[in-house]
Amino acid sequence: MSAELIINSNAFETRVALVENGQVAELFIERSSDKGISGNIYKGRVVRVLPGMQAAFVDIGLDKAAFLYVNDVYEPVSQIEQLLLSASENDNGDIPAGEVAGQECEGEDNGFHRPFNCVPIEDRLQEGQEILVQVAKEPIGSKGARITSHITLPGRNLVFMPTMDRVGVSRRIEDEEERRRLRDIMCEIKPPESGFIVRTAAEGAESEKLSSESDFVTRLWQSIRRRSENAPAPCLIYRELDITLRAVRDLFTKEVDKLVVDSVPEYRKILNFTEVFLPSLCSEVELYEGEEPIFDAYGIEMEIQRALSKKIWLKSGGYIVIESTEALTAIDVNTGRYVGKRNLEETILKTNLEAVKEIAYQLRLRNLGGIIIIDFIDMEKEANREKVWNSLRAATYKDKSKSNILHMSDLGLIEMTRKRTKESIGHILCEPCFYCEGEGHLKSKQTVCYEILRELERQKADFFGKKVLVMTHPEVAAMFCDEERAALERVEEKMHALITVKAEASLHLENYDIAMLEVE
Repeated sequence: MSAELIINSNAFETRVALVENGQVAELFIERSSDKGISGNIYKGRVVRVLPGMQAAFVDIGLDKAAFLYVNDVYEPVSQIEQLLLSASENDNGDIPAGEVAGQECEGEDNGFHRPFNCVPIEDRLQEGQEILVQVAKEPIGSKGARITSHITLPGRNLVFMPTMDRVGVSRRIEDEEERRRLRDIMCEIKPPESGFIVRTAAEGAESEKLSSESDFVTRLWQSIRRRSENAPAPCLIYRELDITLRAVRDLFTKEVDKLVVDSVPEYRKILNFTEVFLPSLCSEVELYEGEEPIFDAYGIEMEIQRALSKKIWLKSGGYIVIESTEALTAIDVNTGRYVGKRNLEETILKTNLEAVKEIAYQLRLRNLGGIIIIDFIDMEKEANREKVWNSLRAATYKDKSKSNILHMSDLGLIEMTRKRTKESIGHILCEPCFYCEGEGHLKSKQTVCYEILRELERQKADFFGKKVLVMTHPEVAAMFCDEERAALERVEEKMHALITVKAEASLHLENYDIAMLEVE
């Protein structure tokens, strides 16, 4: 399988695409005006404890308080036993603390327990208490961020878990002998009362390399703890790597043939990073210098537009319809123009199997999560239903987001869940449509601004050194005069052109016209 990592970076937005066999498998977008917070570590203050929900709201300095569930509150086992002992004394000794801790708490036998309903949250957190937490899930819609006090610090080959005394190995490393070797190395070098997860990239790594990375993340954790001791709450203690270096760290593996980036500063930053952490892959980093925009050259721009469509056509002539709501995502499979060759059951089976591959691809590309209901075309044979279910499980195997897929019902429905840690591509690139009072979606003004800037760069050869008129919707024009003025000026400077933006009320928000002005 051929794979490439394509990075499009400029002053206003960075986009990363993982392309597998010529098809965009994953897409990540980060804007300078709205950087993600997943992985960031904060010192927060508990503002409300909710015993009825066994959760707490924590102020970490964002607009909305973050949500902390009881199972995500870290307590050393000694503190848990003390809390249970106090509880048993209050209950006149009816509940032996050791028995409860041993039977009702989830955890490891080597020094750490993750309590689950054995110690209520009201006995572990109080309003006004300061706590060190990490963002596990970005704010989505009207919901605040999901946080945890079980800190994880990912490296290239390892994930350090300072609150968990255990060693895990990525399930994608299938060789049992290699799994044992890696586990033995980490058990020997890990600090006491802490743990590691060995990532897929570590397969075949030497012990010296793993030991060096272990030392690095351990020192990083010690630095974070020192910084948090005297810091006021709420405040940011540690910021996760930006999207470019996260992509290099997490996606640039030996399975990726090359990394191509179109920005000189980002190219240099990536080279510096790879020289330190991935010296064997330095030769695979390329600077794109073509005239055509990089995402156009690799066919990614077209896939992004396709990822915003409700209806996706299949090669056979069938199609799927994807509808997302606040509660769930519904996917409908239809035969469309496909009429088959032999019989109805065969036609339906072929359409469903083709739809399975496209659904798995679209879930990963669009980053759809939560509850997903797939309405396949009804099949009479139980064997065919099982074949479709097995195909869906196989198609989602490579997805890094964990999925749980239930068997197909008699109605032809498959219910599944997919872990959601951030907004979908549709929510990032689109906003509620004011034309139809929120019944649909259209591209945001910022997205239209960036499309215009990319279109100007696309026609750089024609507009170089000329006067250019951009006619667009008044709200897009207003954004160019305010928030995106600096981005427009950079494009002007790059093209040595004078760009005039004119508001045209008759234009739809997503539409615009670009024309060259006559020189007087």
